[in-house]
Amino acid sequence: MVDRIEFMKDNFRWEFNYVFLSIFFNKRIFVRGFLRNFNFLDSITNIFKSANWLEREVWDMFGIYIKNHPDLRRILTDYSFLGSPLRKDFPLTGYVEVRYDENIKLVIVEPLTLMQELREFRLENVWKSI
Repeated sequence: MVDRIEFMKDNFRWEFNYVFLSIFFNKRIFVRGFLRNFNFLDSITNIFKSANWLEREVWDMFGIYIKNHPDLRRILTDYSFLGSPLRKDFPLTGYVEVRYDENIKLVIVEPLTLMQELREFRLENVWKSI
């Protein structure tokens, strides 16, 4: 899964890539597609059981819903984690601050307050040569 926020002019934000390998024929098939914002993918776990972990990772890291998935739970982040960390619009510092308080000897989770409300994106390519 690739977050293509810079190509939002076509109204397709997400790019997904499947690579299928036939060991018997020693051939690969590459499938590439695009999703609009807030769409979902259909699960392929009924055909390929090994896609289970990868689809759960897409759900956990990007927040893309996988329709008809047998076990769609978080796999890499905590269950109480808010947001999708691999989205380009996810704040770099997160939403909460975790610190240890010496006085009460506990770990405290507080909402994070930032001076900058939202990140601003420059949609032109900064690496493009002039």
